[in-house]
Amino acid sequence: MPAPAAPDAAPTPAASKKPAPRRSRKAAWLLVAIVLLGGGAGGGWWMWHARAEAAAAKKKPAAPVKAQAQYYALEPAFVVNLADADAVRYLQVDVQLMTRDAATRAAMEQHAPALRNRLLLLFGQQTSQSLAERRGKERLQQQALAEVRAVLKGEAAADKVEAVYFTSLVTQ
Repeated sequence: MPAPAAPDAAPTPAASKKPAPRRSRKAAWLLVAIVLLGGGAGGGWWMWHARAEAAAAKKKPAAPVKAQAQYYALEPAFVVNLADADAVRYLQVDVQLMTRDAATRAAMEQHAPALRNRLLLLFGQQTSQSLAERRGKERLQQQALAEVRAVLKGEAAADKVEAVYFTSLVTQ
C-alpha cells in the first residue's frame, strides 16, 4: 500500500496552472460590430461630403472666360515737338492700344487716322518736364486712353479700349 501523500508536499506544476480564460465569442462579435459600424459611418460621411461638394460646385456660376487681349499698333511711331518754351525738344513714342473686343479692334483699324490725329495733338501739348517722371508718363497714358475712347465714341463705334501702352518713349 502506498504511503499517503504528505499534506506538506508541494503541488505539481501542472496542477497549479489554471487554464487561461478565453475571450468570449460575444466580445469578438462586439469588436467586429464596432469596427463595421465605424467604417460604415466614415464611409457614409465621405459619400455625403463628396455629394455636398459636387452640389456646391454645380451651384457656383462658372467664372466668365476672359477674352484674349488684342493689340493694335499705331504705326509709324509718333514724333512731335514738345511744348517747351526754353528749347526745341522732341518726343518719339510707339503706341499700342489693347482691347478684348473684336468690334473695338475693327473700329480702331477703321478710325486709325482720326486716332493718330488726336494723339499727335495731345502729345504736342506735353513738356519734357512733365514727362521726366513716371507719374507724368502714366498721366499721359490715361489722357491718351480718354482721347481714343472719345474718338471711337464720336464715330458711334465700339469703344471698349482697355489700355494705351507706350512700347517706346524717347524725349530729346
